[in-house]
Amino acid sequence: MKLDQLNGLLALKVVADTRSFTAAAKVFDVSASAVSQTIKQLEQKLGVALLSRTTRSTSLTEAGDAFLNQAGPALELILSALDDVGTYARKPSGLLRLNLPRQIYPAYLAPIVAGFAQEHPEIQIELFFEDQQSDVVDKGFDAGIRLSDILAKDMVAIKLLGPVRFVTAASPKYLAKMGRPKHPQDLLAHHCICPRFGDGPYVKWEFEHKGKDLEVLVVPRLIVNDALLMLDAAVSGLGIVYTTSQAIEEQIKRGKLDVVLDQYATSSSGFYLYFPKRSQVLPKLRAFIDYIKRTKADHSKNQSDLWN
Repeated sequence: MKLDQLNGLLALKVVADTRSFTAAAKVFDVSASAVSQTIKQLEQKLGVALLSRTTRSTSLTEAGDAFLNQAGPALELILSALDDVGTYARKPSGLLRLNLPRQIYPAYLAPIVAGFAQEHPEIQIELFFEDQQSDVVDKGFDAGIRLSDILAKDMVAIKLLGPVRFVTAASPKYLAKMGRPKHPQDLLAHHCICPRFGDGPYVKWEFEHKGKDLEVLVVPRLIVNDALLMLDAAVSGLGIVYTTSQAIEEQIKRGKLDVVLDQYATSSSGFYLYFPKRSQVLPKLRAFIDYIKRTKADHSKNQSDLWN
């Protein structure tokens, strides 16, 4: 089978239904001569005439009629599928699959998703929580959300939140028992709670002081593959956790966690929505991007109004 044979089959079906090359040409948005040439090429490949053409009419030959009686139902399905898939390009619809770290969802993304879902009821939303770096293309996601530090270079990235500070924190109960570390190296004598990324725990905790970067390879006392459960463990007094200041904002306000080594905190430019470079972004993802941009603009305006 040749790659261009399908074009001829579809053209034959539409010409047979409309009995007109001109009408078929309108369906395919090409010229009548282009439709005629496509069918001629198919006939040459098959070695049999499928259409009988006169100056006044067009009709199927016996071979063409027999062929369409057998292949017609399958071609109807193809045409129906082509029409259905066109709806993805015309309006926001379908399943929007997002891959994101759990910690960003409760405080930041949850209200955005709720508002977007209400505005676009025709779009289904799937949230897949994964803390480690992920290949969104290979796993079939429309987009992902990650920190700027681990974004792939060949992705389009739109900033959502930032800058983001990385801090260490522990519960008052733990600090009363074990003492407060005064330098990042002191963490080697403490119980550290580490997230698991991929094959191993994240133990390279990064700090900054007076313009110099510091790294400490901590020894994990507890390893957790869920960011929220990791924070729960810290609140329970099991050790010191390394996370973003935004992720523990509520626990800090309630006195459940205290930041330690704050003078050594480092930062990242923030979290980004990222997706593969394509010539055309599907309407469902474009609608989500536009909603986020509008939400950020409204938030900035409200903040500005507070000072005016």
